[in-house]
Amino acid sequence: MADSRASHTASHTALLLTPQGWAFLGSLPPYDPDRALELAQRLRREGHSPALVAAALTQQRLRARAAAKFGPFAASMLFTPDALEQATRLEVAARHAARYAAAGAQRVADLGCGIGGDAIALAGLDLPVLAIERDEATAALATVNLMHFPHAEVRCADALEVDLEEAGVDAVFADPARRAQGRRITDPEQWSPPLSRVLALRERVPALGVKVAPGIDHGLLPPQAHVQWVSVDGQLVEAAIWCGPLAVEGSGRSALLLQSQPSGEVRASTLSDPAVEDPSQPPEQADCLDSPEGLAELIHEPDGAAIRAGLVSHLAKALRARPVAPRLAYLTGDSAPEAPLAPFLRSWRVTEVLPLRLKALRARVRERGIGRLEIRKRGVEVSPEALRASLRLSGEAGETWILTRLGPEARGAVIVAEPLEPAQAAAQPAP
Repeated sequence: MADSRASHTASHTALLLTPQGWAFLGSLPPYDPDRALELAQRLRREGHSPALVAAALTQQRLRARAAAKFGPFAASMLFTPDALEQATRLEVAARHAARYAAAGAQRVADLGCGIGGDAIALAGLDLPVLAIERDEATAALATVNLMHFPHAEVRCADALEVDLEEAGVDAVFADPARRAQGRRITDPEQWSPPLSRVLALRERVPALGVKVAPGIDHGLLPPQAHVQWVSVDGQLVEAAIWCGPLAVEGSGRSALLLQSQPSGEVRASTLSDPAVEDPSQPPEQADCLDSPEGLAELIHEPDGAAIRAGLVSHLAKALRARPVAPRLAYLTGDSAPEAPLAPFLRSWRVTEVLPLRLKALRARVRERGIGRLEIRKRGVEVSPEALRASLRLSGEAGETWILTRLGPEARGAVIVAEPLEPAQAAAQPAP
C-alpha cells in the first residue's frame, strides 16, 4: 500500500515536470478551496487530462499551505505532503545557513534535502551546496526548487553512501526523515538515516548540523555540541544539533524565539543558562509550591522552546518563582519578567483560584454571563474543547482560565487570571 501511494505521487509529479505540465501549472489562478472543485470540472471539460488536473491542483493546495513556511517563494516551488511537513521554515533555514557562512564553509552537503528548503537558504548566501535526496520523486522537486541557483547541485542518492571528501564537502547539514505516510517516527534510530549514523559523520566532517525532533530525549544528544530549540510565533518547530565550528555558543542548550513584527521583520531572542556545566545531565528541578494557598500574584508559562531546552529552572531562578506543582512548567512569583526574559514567557495576574469541578464552573459561567473564555492547561487530563462545550457559554463577559495542578499533592485547580501584557512585564523589573 505504501509503495503504491509513493508510486502514485511520483507519477502525478512527473506530469508537472514536462514543459507542458509546468506551463499548465503556471496558468492556474491562486488556490481557492471554495472554488477548487468548480475549477477542476472546468479544466476537465476543456480537455485537460484528469491526472494532470489533479496533479496541478494538488500542487496549488500544497503551495497555499507552504506560504506559512516559505512566504512568496512557495508560489514557484513544488512539494509533497510529507516533505512540506518536515521542511524547515524559511526564517529558520536562513539562520541555519548563517552558521555555515560564519564558519567559513566552502561547500555544504545537505543530506536528506527533501524539497530543498535548507539548500535554498544556503545557496541564497552564495554557498555552494550538494543537496542529496534518496527518493527520486522528491529529488526531482528539489531540482526544480533549486533551479535558480547554479552553484546548487541535486543528487539522487543514499545520503550516507556519498563520498563527501571526493565531493569537496567540508560541512554537512542533515535532516533525517522522521515521517512515513503522514505519521511521525519517534525513535531516532528508525529515522532515515538513523541519528547515530549521522552523528558518526563528525569523524569525517566536524562541521555538522542535524535537525531533530523537538521532543527528542536529552539523553540521546551528544554532550560536546550545542543544541538549540526554535520557536516561531509561539509554536515550537524544531531542535538542531550543532557540532564543531557551527557550535559558536559552545556546548550547551539554548532556546531561540523568532517573533513576527507588524513591520514584517522578525525579532530574534535567545536564552541559555550559563551556569550549566554539563549539558548532558538533566536540569535541576526548582522547588514547587508548598501548598495551593502559596500561589503568588503572577503565573508564568514558559515558551515551548525554553521548556524543551531545560531552561524552566533557569527562568524560575531569574524570576524568583517556583513551579506550581512537581515537574510542571507553570511558574508562580511576585516579580514580572524583565525585558530579556519577557519574550520567553506569557504572564498573567492571578485573580481567583477555583476547584476543578464542572458543576461550580458551570454556575460561574451562568452567573457572570461569560461568553468568551480562553482556556490554558498543563498537567490535567481535561480537554479545553470538551470543557468549553459543556459550560454552555453565553453572555458578553470574558475570562482566562488556567487549568493545572497545585502544590506537592498536585490538586487540580482553575486559576482565573488577567493577561499581563509584554510591555507591562518589561516595565516592572524584579526587585
